[in-house]
Amino acid sequence: MGIGLILFDICVPFLEFIAPAMPGKYFPSFFNGVIPGLQRALIASIMVTIVAGFLGTFLLVRNLALIGDGLAHVSFGGVAIGIVLGATSPLWYALMFSIIASILIYELQSREILTGDSSIAIFMTGMLALGLVSLRISGRAITTEIHSYLFGSQLLIDKASLDQISFICIGAIITLFFIRNGLLAITIDPLAARVQGLPVQGLGLLFSIITAAVVVSMVKIVGALLVTALLVTPAATAQLIGRSFKSCLVWTQILGLSSVIIGLYLSAEYDAGPGSGIALVAASIFTVVATCQILIKTLINPNGNSN
Repeated sequence: MGIGLILFDICVPFLEFIAPAMPGKYFPSFFNGVIPGLQRALIASIMVTIVAGFLGTFLLVRNLALIGDGLAHVSFGGVAIGIVLGATSPLWYALMFSIIASILIYELQSREILTGDSSIAIFMTGMLALGLVSLRISGRAITTEIHSYLFGSQLLIDKASLDQISFICIGAIITLFFIRNGLLAITIDPLAARVQGLPVQGLGLLFSIITAAVVVSMVKIVGALLVTALLVTPAATAQLIGRSFKSCLVWTQILGLSSVIIGLYLSAEYDAGPGSGIALVAASIFTVVATCQILIKTLINPNGNSN
Protein backbone atom coordinates (compact mmCIF):
# COMPACT_ATOMS: atom_id res chain seq x y z
CA MET A 1 0.00 0.00 0.00
CA GLY A 2 1.42 3.35 -1.05
CA ILE A 3 1.60 6.48 1.05
CA GLY A 4 -1.25 8.07 -0.90
CA LEU A 5 -3.62 5.20 -0.09
CA ILE A 6 -2.62 5.35 3.58
CA LEU A 7 -3.50 9.06 3.68
CA PHE A 8 -6.69 8.29 1.78
CA ASP A 9 -7.79 5.73 4.37
CA ILE A 10 -7.04 8.22 7.16
CA CYS A 11 -8.92 11.14 5.58
CA VAL A 12 -11.99 9.38 4.15
CA PRO A 13 -13.86 8.88 7.47
CA PHE A 14 -13.58 12.61 8.22
CA LEU A 15 -14.66 13.58 4.69
CA GLU A 16 -17.68 11.32 4.88
CA PHE A 17 -18.55 12.71 8.31
CA ILE A 18 -18.73 16.32 7.07
CA ALA A 19 -20.26 15.44 3.68
CA PRO A 20 -23.90 16.06 4.78
CA ALA A 21 -23.00 19.65 5.69
CA MET A 22 -21.60 20.44 2.23
CA PRO A 23 -23.79 22.66 -0.03
CA GLY A 24 -24.88 21.96 -3.58
CA LYS A 25 -26.09 18.99 -5.55
CA TYR A 26 -22.77 17.62 -6.84
CA PHE A 27 -20.15 19.21 -4.56
CA PRO A 28 -20.80 16.73 -1.68
CA SER A 29 -19.50 14.00 -4.02
CA PHE A 30 -15.99 15.22 -3.23
CA PHE A 31 -16.64 14.15 0.36
CA ASN A 32 -19.04 11.19 0.32
CA GLY A 33 -17.35 9.15 -2.41
CA VAL A 34 -20.48 8.67 -4.53
CA ILE A 35 -18.49 9.57 -7.66
CA PRO A 36 -15.32 7.42 -7.68
CA GLY A 37 -12.08 9.36 -7.56
CA LEU A 38 -13.38 12.72 -6.35
CA GLN A 39 -12.28 12.05 -2.77
CA ARG A 40 -8.78 11.39 -4.10
CA ALA A 41 -8.96 14.65 -6.07
CA LEU A 42 -9.93 16.63 -2.96
CA ILE A 43 -7.17 15.11 -0.81
CA ALA A 44 -4.59 15.70 -3.55
CA SER A 45 -5.78 19.30 -4.02
CA ILE A 46 -5.45 20.06 -0.30
CA MET A 47 -1.95 18.56 -0.08
CA VAL A 48 -0.72 20.43 -3.14
CA THR A 49 -2.23 23.71 -1.88
CA ILE A 50 -0.51 23.44 1.50
CA VAL A 51 2.91 22.85 -0.06
CA ALA A 52 2.34 25.49 -2.75
CA GLY A 53 1.55 28.03 -0.04
CA PHE A 54 4.93 27.61 1.62
CA LEU A 55 6.78 27.59 -1.70
CA GLY A 56 4.89 30.59 -3.05
CA THR A 57 5.78 32.75 -0.05
CA PHE A 58 9.49 32.05 -0.50
CA LEU A 59 9.27 32.49 -4.28
CA LEU A 60 7.77 35.97 -3.95
CA VAL A 61 10.41 37.06 -1.46
CA ARG A 62 13.09 35.76 -3.84
CA ASN A 63 11.45 37.54 -6.82
CA LEU A 64 10.84 34.24 -8.59
CA ALA A 65 7.09 34.48 -9.13
CA LEU A 66 7.38 33.37 -12.77
CA ILE A 67 9.39 30.22 -12.08
CA GLY A 68 6.25 28.20 -11.33
CA ASP A 69 4.60 29.22 -14.58
CA GLY A 70 7.78 28.49 -16.50
CA LEU A 71 8.26 25.03 -14.99
CA ALA A 72 4.59 24.23 -15.54
CA HIS A 73 5.04 24.85 -19.28
CA VAL A 74 8.18 22.71 -19.19
CA SER A 75 6.21 19.94 -17.48
CA PHE A 76 3.61 20.03 -20.25
CA GLY A 77 6.38 19.53 -22.77
CA GLY A 78 7.49 16.49 -20.76
CA VAL A 79 3.92 15.17 -20.58
CA ALA A 80 3.54 15.52 -24.36
CA ILE A 81 6.77 13.64 -25.01
CA GLY A 82 5.70 10.92 -22.57
CA ILE A 83 2.36 10.55 -24.36
CA VAL A 84 4.07 10.37 -27.76
CA LEU A 85 6.42 7.66 -26.45
CA GLY A 86 3.44 5.70 -25.08
CA ALA A 87 4.24 6.14 -21.38
CA THR A 88 1.61 4.86 -18.97
CA SER A 89 2.46 7.72 -16.58
CA PRO A 90 3.69 10.71 -18.61
CA LEU A 91 4.01 12.78 -15.44
CA TRP A 92 7.32 11.05 -14.70
CA TYR A 93 8.64 12.55 -17.94
CA ALA A 94 7.32 15.92 -16.80
CA LEU A 95 9.14 15.50 -13.48
CA MET A 96 12.43 14.68 -15.20
CA PHE A 97 12.27 17.61 -17.64
CA SER A 98 11.13 20.05 -14.94
CA ILE A 99 13.94 19.14 -12.55
CA ILE A 100 16.55 19.46 -15.31
CA ALA A 101 15.08 22.82 -16.36
CA SER A 102 14.99 24.09 -12.76
CA ILE A 103 18.66 23.21 -12.27
CA LEU A 104 19.69 24.91 -15.52
CA ILE A 105 17.61 28.02 -14.76
CA TYR A 106 19.13 28.29 -11.28
CA GLU A 107 22.69 27.87 -12.59
CA LEU A 108 22.16 30.44 -15.34
CA GLN A 109 20.78 32.97 -12.87
CA SER A 110 23.18 32.33 -9.98
CA ARG A 111 26.22 32.52 -12.26
CA GLU A 112 24.74 35.66 -13.88
CA ILE A 113 24.94 34.14 -17.36
CA LEU A 114 21.35 35.27 -17.87
CA THR A 115 19.76 37.77 -15.52
CA GLY A 116 16.12 38.37 -14.65
CA ASP A 117 13.45 36.11 -16.08
CA SER A 118 15.13 35.55 -19.45
CA SER A 119 16.10 31.94 -18.75
CA ILE A 120 12.60 31.15 -17.45
CA ALA A 121 11.00 32.60 -20.60
CA ILE A 122 13.33 30.63 -22.89
CA PHE A 123 12.68 27.28 -21.20
CA MET A 124 8.94 28.01 -20.88
CA THR A 125 8.37 28.74 -24.56
CA GLY A 126 10.91 26.21 -25.80
CA MET A 127 9.50 23.22 -23.92
CA LEU A 128 5.89 24.16 -24.65
CA ALA A 129 6.79 24.36 -28.34
CA LEU A 130 8.63 21.03 -28.14
CA GLY A 131 5.55 19.38 -26.67
CA LEU A 132 3.19 20.81 -29.28
CA VAL A 133 5.55 19.95 -32.16
CA SER A 134 5.98 16.40 -30.83
CA LEU A 135 2.22 15.92 -30.70
CA ARG A 136 1.85 17.36 -34.19
CA ILE A 137 4.55 15.20 -35.76
CA SER A 138 3.18 12.06 -34.11
CA GLY A 139 -0.25 12.84 -35.56
CA ARG A 140 -1.91 13.22 -32.17
CA ALA A 141 -4.64 15.78 -31.67
CA ILE A 142 -5.37 17.74 -28.48
CA THR A 143 -7.32 14.93 -26.84
CA THR A 144 -9.29 15.07 -23.60
CA GLU A 145 -6.25 13.70 -21.74
CA ILE A 146 -3.93 16.38 -23.11
CA HIS A 147 -6.54 19.07 -22.46
CA SER A 148 -6.75 17.86 -18.86
CA TYR A 149 -3.00 18.33 -18.40
CA LEU A 150 -3.36 21.89 -19.68
CA PHE A 151 -6.32 22.93 -17.54
CA GLY A 152 -6.55 20.28 -14.82
CA SER A 153 -9.03 17.48 -14.18
CA GLN A 154 -10.18 15.59 -11.12
CA LEU A 155 -10.53 12.48 -13.27
CA LEU A 156 -6.72 12.27 -13.66
CA ILE A 157 -6.24 11.55 -9.95
CA ASP A 158 -6.13 7.76 -9.86
CA LYS A 159 -4.51 5.71 -7.09
CA ALA A 160 -1.06 5.85 -8.69
CA SER A 161 -1.33 9.62 -9.13
CA LEU A 162 -2.38 10.08 -5.49
CA ASP A 163 0.67 8.08 -4.41
CA GLN A 164 2.93 10.20 -6.59
CA ILE A 165 1.46 13.52 -5.42
CA SER A 166 1.55 12.41 -1.76
CA PHE A 167 5.18 11.33 -2.04
CA ILE A 168 6.20 14.65 -3.62
CA CYS A 169 4.21 16.81 -1.20
CA ILE A 170 5.26 15.03 1.99
CA GLY A 171 8.87 14.93 0.82
CA ALA A 172 8.74 18.65 0.02
CA ILE A 173 7.20 19.57 3.39
CA ILE A 174 9.79 17.57 5.35
CA THR A 175 12.67 19.03 3.33
CA LEU A 176 11.37 22.59 3.64
CA PHE A 177 11.00 22.13 7.40
CA PHE A 178 14.66 21.17 7.82
CA ILE A 179 16.05 23.88 5.53
CA ARG A 180 13.60 26.66 6.49
CA ASN A 181 16.07 28.74 8.52
CA GLY A 182 18.84 28.49 5.98
CA LEU A 183 16.44 29.16 3.13
CA LEU A 184 15.10 32.26 4.86
CA ALA A 185 18.67 33.46 5.50
CA ILE A 186 19.78 33.13 1.86
CA THR A 187 16.51 34.70 0.75
CA ILE A 188 16.95 37.82 2.90
CA ASP A 189 20.72 38.31 2.52
CA PRO A 190 22.66 35.75 0.43
CA LEU A 191 26.01 37.48 1.05
CA ALA A 192 25.62 37.43 4.84
CA ALA A 193 24.47 33.80 4.67
CA ARG A 194 27.60 32.89 2.69
CA VAL A 195 29.81 34.65 5.25
CA GLN A 196 28.10 32.63 8.00
CA GLY A 197 29.09 29.46 6.20
CA LEU A 198 25.68 28.46 4.86
CA PRO A 199 25.68 26.43 1.62
CA VAL A 200 23.96 29.13 -0.42
CA GLN A 201 24.43 27.35 -3.75
CA GLY A 202 23.25 24.00 -2.41
CA LEU A 203 20.19 25.39 -0.65
CA GLY A 204 19.18 27.41 -3.70
CA LEU A 205 19.56 24.38 -5.94
CA LEU A 206 17.59 22.16 -3.57
CA PHE A 207 14.81 24.74 -3.38
CA SER A 208 14.66 24.87 -7.20
CA ILE A 209 14.34 21.08 -7.41
CA ILE A 210 11.58 21.04 -4.77
CA THR A 211 9.72 23.75 -6.68
CA ALA A 212 9.97 21.74 -9.90
CA ALA A 213 8.62 18.59 -8.25
CA VAL A 214 5.71 20.40 -6.59
CA VAL A 215 4.81 22.20 -9.83
CA VAL A 216 4.57 18.83 -11.58
CA SER A 217 2.23 17.55 -8.86
CA MET A 218 0.06 20.66 -9.36
CA VAL A 219 -0.38 20.05 -13.09
CA LYS A 220 -3.04 17.41 -12.51
CA ILE A 221 -4.99 19.69 -10.18
CA VAL A 222 -5.07 23.06 -11.95
CA GLY A 223 -3.32 22.29 -15.24
CA ALA A 224 -0.03 23.51 -16.69
CA LEU A 225 -1.48 26.85 -17.78
CA LEU A 226 -2.93 27.78 -14.37
CA VAL A 227 -0.25 26.73 -11.87
CA THR A 228 0.31 30.36 -10.83
CA ALA A 229 -3.22 30.38 -9.40
CA LEU A 230 -2.09 28.23 -6.46
CA LEU A 231 1.62 28.92 -6.36
CA VAL A 232 1.70 32.72 -6.49
CA THR A 233 -1.75 34.33 -6.18
CA PRO A 234 -2.57 33.27 -2.56
CA ALA A 235 0.96 34.23 -1.46
CA ALA A 236 0.70 37.61 -3.21
CA THR A 237 -2.67 38.26 -1.54
CA ALA A 238 -1.24 37.26 1.83
CA GLN A 239 1.54 39.84 1.46
CA LEU A 240 -1.13 42.52 1.25
CA ILE A 241 -2.66 41.35 4.53
CA GLY A 242 0.19 39.95 6.62
CA ARG A 243 2.49 42.07 8.72
CA SER A 244 5.28 39.50 9.12
CA PHE A 245 6.73 36.53 7.27
CA LYS A 246 5.00 34.04 9.58
CA SER A 247 1.63 35.77 9.26
CA CYS A 248 2.02 35.71 5.48
CA LEU A 249 2.57 31.95 5.64
CA VAL A 250 -0.63 31.53 7.66
CA TRP A 251 -2.69 33.78 5.40
CA THR A 252 -1.35 31.99 2.33
CA GLN A 253 -2.70 28.69 3.64
CA ILE A 254 -6.09 30.18 4.48
CA LEU A 255 -6.44 31.90 1.10
CA GLY A 256 -5.12 28.94 -0.88
CA LEU A 257 -7.39 26.38 0.76
CA SER A 258 -10.37 28.73 0.42
CA SER A 259 -9.64 29.14 -3.29
CA VAL A 260 -9.47 25.36 -3.76
CA ILE A 261 -12.68 24.57 -1.88
CA ILE A 262 -14.72 27.32 -3.54
CA GLY A 263 -13.13 26.57 -6.92
CA LEU A 264 -14.02 22.89 -6.68
CA TYR A 265 -17.55 23.88 -5.69
CA LEU A 266 -17.85 26.00 -8.85
CA SER A 267 -16.39 23.16 -10.87
CA ALA A 268 -18.88 20.64 -9.51
CA GLU A 269 -22.02 22.77 -9.56
CA TYR A 270 -21.45 24.86 -12.71
CA ASP A 271 -19.05 22.68 -14.74
CA ALA A 272 -16.48 25.47 -14.62
CA GLY A 273 -13.45 23.19 -14.74
CA PRO A 274 -11.33 22.65 -11.60
CA GLY A 275 -8.30 24.65 -12.71
CA SER A 276 -10.35 27.53 -14.07
CA GLY A 277 -12.57 27.64 -10.99
CA ILE A 278 -9.65 27.68 -8.56
CA ALA A 279 -7.78 30.31 -10.61
CA LEU A 280 -10.86 32.53 -10.84
CA VAL A 281 -11.52 32.41 -7.10
CA ALA A 282 -7.86 33.08 -6.22
CA ALA A 283 -7.70 36.04 -8.64
CA SER A 284 -11.02 37.40 -7.37
CA ILE A 285 -9.86 37.31 -3.75
CA PHE A 286 -6.64 39.09 -4.74
CA THR A 287 -8.62 41.75 -6.64
CA VAL A 288 -10.92 42.42 -3.68
CA VAL A 289 -8.05 42.63 -1.17
CA ALA A 290 -5.90 44.81 -3.46
CA THR A 291 -8.82 47.15 -4.18
CA CYS A 292 -9.54 47.51 -0.45
CA GLN A 293 -5.87 48.26 0.21
CA ILE A 294 -5.86 50.97 -2.46
CA LEU A 295 -9.07 52.53 -1.13
CA ILE A 296 -7.82 52.49 2.46
CA LYS A 297 -4.50 54.07 1.55
CA THR A 298 -6.28 56.66 -0.59
CA LEU A 299 -8.55 57.64 2.29
CA ILE A 300 -5.68 57.79 4.78
CA ASN A 301 -3.28 59.58 2.46
CA PRO A 302 -5.26 61.15 -0.40
CA ASN A 303 -2.27 63.09 -1.73
CA GLY A 304 -0.15 59.97 -2.04
CA ASN A 305 2.73 61.48 -0.01
CA SER A 306 5.10 59.04 1.64
CA ASN A 307 5.70 61.37 4.60
